[in-house]
Amino acid sequence: MPSSPKLFHAQHRQSPATPRRSTVLILGSCLLIGIAGFIFGLAALLGASGAPHKCMHAEPRSVKVVWDRDRGGGDGGESGLDPNSKTKRQKVMGFVGIQTGFGSVGRRRSLRQTWMPSDPQALSRLEEATGLAFRFIIGKTNDKSKMAELKKEVAEYDDFIQLDIEEEYSKLPYKTLAFFKAAYALFDSEFYVKADDDIYLRPDRLSLLLVKERSHSQTYLGCMKKGPVFTDPKLKWFEPLSYLLGKEYFLHAYGPIYALSADVVASLVALRNDSFRMFSNEDVTIGAWMLAMNVNHENNQALCAPECSESSIAVWDIPKCSGLCNPEKKLLELHQKESCSKSPTLASDD
Repeated sequence: MPSSPKLFHAQHRQSPATPRRSTVLILGSCLLIGIAGFIFGLAALLGASGAPHKCMHAEPRSVKVVWDRDRGGGDGGESGLDPNSKTKRQKVMGFVGIQTGFGSVGRRRSLRQTWMPSDPQALSRLEEATGLAFRFIIGKTNDKSKMAELKKEVAEYDDFIQLDIEEEYSKLPYKTLAFFKAAYALFDSEFYVKADDDIYLRPDRLSLLLVKERSHSQTYLGCMKKGPVFTDPKLKWFEPLSYLLGKEYFLHAYGPIYALSADVVASLVALRNDSFRMFSNEDVTIGAWMLAMNVNHENNQALCAPECSESSIAVWDIPKCSGLCNPEKKLLELHQKESCSKSPTLASDD
């Protein structure tokens, strides 16, 4: 897979200046972030109210990344935009890429009825309140009918980044690397968050987690785990390169959601594609790369909460499913619970 995004076929709406992680701004964020909880609920209600209302003069959010196959040829030496492109990196505090596929139309529908608004104006308010940007991340397929349906969905909701890579489960590690490279080229962000389309997320609480002061500039943030290496080819999580790993996996984050700081992603972007070892499972692959870097593994169990609580950030059916079981239905059910969608951003001191 080539390493460098060359053309971006859409211009981006410029967001307000990103809050930097300094003590003063963190205190200010704590005073103002409560508004984000209200915006989160309001935006979700607006998103569920029906078809999105488009602003006639708004610039499109969605973008298609076309990889430069001649310049660099996969050596990953450069990952920026085409020098002739006028696209500028959008400054945000955190960028959240929601990984999705062609068979996940129902999941995206449920997400847009819950924590990610379908209405562009409601989504803008949520992004401004949290300092985060949200896009669905999808590859391509040779199926013309599926591509035609995706084109309609992009035109209706305008919340995608389309990658120049085949959308296949076996290529998830490659898609993940392509995602981080494209996200880095498009967004000037403190953190880059990989999230799946089958989790229930509280964007307001995620914002507070990412803005926290950290002494280490290279951070690998997630719900960390270890576990046995699967050597049986009949099992879903079979690892063909198990002989390199031994009997137990190293410490790494669960796949449904994790975040890498800007310095970490910059290092990934700078390396050659063929210098990365790709394991069968995407979360293991990322974890292996993190072992080779001087990163701080930051474990946060609020990113893998089995149910909504006053502190949960991401909710999914751990360990039964790698996400929510029956996510199209479960997302809607969770959103109806006050503990999920209406609880305060910050837990009460009482």
